[in-house]
Amino acid sequence: QVQLVESGGGLVQAGGSLRLSCAASGSIFSINGMGWYRQAPGKQRELVASITSGGSTNYADSVKGRFTISRDNAKNTVLLQMNSLKPEDTAVYYCNAEVRRYYSLTWYDYWGQGTQVTVSS
Repeated sequence: QVQLVESGGGLVQAGGSLRLSCAASGSIFSINGMGWYRQAPGKQRELVASITSGGSTNYADSVKGRFTISRDNAKNTVLLQMNSLKPEDTAVYYCNAEVRRYYSLTWYDYWGQGTQVTVSS
């Protein structure tokens, strides 16, 4: 089994910062892409940022210049530094990882349980 555990969400005023962390554990042979998604009430889940195992990053236009994604391959963790937060960033944020387990040739998508980020105006 593979588990993704997120932390770092909370309530912050507009203009403030938060840092989300996600740690993957379990029977992990390798992790390919990792990323953060978010889902606001009444909206579909959307990609916020992603990062490859080699460190290449991709951001949603709405967060470019404000959010930074990074990862530690040795610790199987991915971070999302969120600065200049806006009320429209309010959502549940989910960590995602593409994982190959030991004794398997297949890559699977795993998700964290989600962490709430609320930005007040």
